[in-house]
Amino acid sequence: MAISSLLTAIRDGNIAIPEIQRPFVWNNIKVRDLMDSIYRGFPIGFIITWKNADTRLKDGSMSIGKSVIIDGQQRITAITSAMIGQEILNKKYQKRRIKIAFNPIEEKFEVWTPAIEKSSKWIPDINVLFSETFNQWQFVNDFVGKNSDVDGNQVGNVLAKLINMKNMQVGVIELSNEIEIDVVTEIFTRINSKGVSLSQSDFVMSKIASNDEYDGVNIRKAIDYFCHAMESPKDFANIKNNDTEFVQSSLFDKIQWVEKQKSYAYIPKYADVIKVVFAYKFKRGKIGQLVQLLSGRDFESKENREEIAEETFLKFKDGVVDFCNKNNFENYTMILHSMGIYNFNYIRSINSLNFGYALYLLLKEKGIETEKRDRIIRRFIMLSLLTQRFSGSSESQMDYDIRRFNENNAEKHLSNIEAAELSDAFWQHTLIQRLETNQIGPIHYIYLFAQIKKKDNGFLSAPISVQSMLEMHGDIHHIFPKNYLRKNGINDKKDYNQIANYAMVQKEINIRISDKAPKDYLSLLQMQKDSAEVKENFKENAVPLTLFDMDVKDYHQFLEQRRKLMANKIREYYKDL
Repeated sequence: MAISSLLTAIRDGNIAIPEIQRPFVWNNIKVRDLMDSIYRGFPIGFIITWKNADTRLKDGSMSIGKSVIIDGQQRITAITSAMIGQEILNKKYQKRRIKIAFNPIEEKFEVWTPAIEKSSKWIPDINVLFSETFNQWQFVNDFVGKNSDVDGNQVGNVLAKLINMKNMQVGVIELSNEIEIDVVTEIFTRINSKGVSLSQSDFVMSKIASNDEYDGVNIRKAIDYFCHAMESPKDFANIKNNDTEFVQSSLFDKIQWVEKQKSYAYIPKYADVIKVVFAYKFKRGKIGQLVQLLSGRDFESKENREEIAEETFLKFKDGVVDFCNKNNFENYTMILHSMGIYNFNYIRSINSLNFGYALYLLLKEKGIETEKRDRIIRRFIMLSLLTQRFSGSSESQMDYDIRRFNENNAEKHLSNIEAAELSDAFWQHTLIQRLETNQIGPIHYIYLFAQIKKKDNGFLSAPISVQSMLEMHGDIHHIFPKNYLRKNGINDKKDYNQIANYAMVQKEINIRISDKAPKDYLSLLQMQKDSAEVKENFKENAVPLTLFDMDVKDYHQFLEQRRKLMANKIREYYKDL
């Protein structure tokens, strides 16, 4: 397909470039190089489209589904910006033009600069050549008039070659709407094995954004803008200034509060919004099914029907509104804060928080009493973090859990899961084994959540709390100093960097500890083993009082004792949720 035909198909809406998940990420140099490749006739790769499913309308006729670009969007966007002057959005949602200049004497492309703009030997912006009103004969005469030393015929021939770029053939592969979403995802992943993978959530965003009948464009924008503003509220002003059409929509009113939002423990991306809304509104977890429902798929008859597509879009839109609702979002994050989860960076399983929010919306919709609802949510989130419930086949697990919570008594369902997953064997053996690691990860952060919830002070650092230290980026230090262990023959990082050897310690205290044995630095700090204050501080930090008598020969015994104390602290924390 010629580039001009491809651009016409896009302009006429037969091929959609949905503003999926990624703003335009190419730099100007890459756009310049693409123009040069087209000019020289070099291949620029295939464009891959996926035909939206045809759907049966109420009158029995079939709608013809448009095609959606799933690979090649950056190239097409670069071409439309450089050749026909279309503005692009950068990562901060600011509109800008990409101007590519051309020197017809040297047949050279370059990114526009003020110096090039002033030079008579350059065409500052090649998009003027592709205008329907462009007069090549007049342009050549004007160019030769400014550059008397050039050959007009040669310039004319070069311009003809440049303008002919629009006739450059681009390979277009259209994937049939009969191909399942999993296969389309696999095709894309294989083609882009060295790039950013396209997920099924990306296909959902494509489906939504390419729909004109049911407010798909604004639904997509609401999700995208909300998530971006959660990470960078200051960019919301750019969104308001550059998308006045969306500002006039009802969905803008639902998300504009995020411009003045505070710091939250839950910062979702567009894929997270999709997962939460699908689980909450559709009681499903497999995102590929949402792609089919947005196409109007009737899973029983295996046909596509317009009324199903319409119902899906309306239900999904309602779910997005509920997700972005200020009261809902802030109430949910308050639940997280009440668990000691206040910093999003300490969460390694975003799916646990996603499911927690879906569960919040579901139980609220069911009218579950607030205190009972919040307790169920807190415990299930922590259960899923402790057991790594969503670390494997997360979609299947979310599908299973949301159906059970919807169909059964929520408290009873949670109790059944706790009985199966959090037995005495888990607390007394499995959890202790998981604490035997040198990796600062989920289990260590859960221990810190327990300390934050209890308002514990740092080790030997009263009255400075663990939370204050974390907020001030306080250091995690070794209880048995690293250099002390290394000097005494324990040289393996896996040994001296055990998380059971870590504690939040005030920097000044850590300097005084230096590289001494625990029994020596505790004596230096004038700590008294029988002091009620010391006992409390050791208890808060799950440190055995036997540390007062320990040196290097007791190190491994210390680790065993502390792992048990840490596991007990986490267990007590869970009971209090």
